[in-house]
Amino acid sequence: MARWFIVAGVLLIALGLILHYAPWMLRWFGRLPGDIRIETEGVKVYIPIATMIVVSLLLTLLLHLLKR
Repeated sequence: MARWFIVAGVLLIALGLILHYAPWMLRWFGRLPGDIRIETEGVKVYIPIATMIVVSLLLTLLLHLLKR
């Protein structure tokens, strides 16, 4: 269990560094075809369907590789 916390911490640190020093690397996040964005006068609705599918696939592959 401690190993999972260490891996999660390292991943969060890496993500934080990317967001701080190279935000252009994650500019695609939330802007994929399949993400639903509805903006009217007083309401903004955002449903990131395609983005969450990509994130799910990446996390599944990562966890599968870590289990080996």
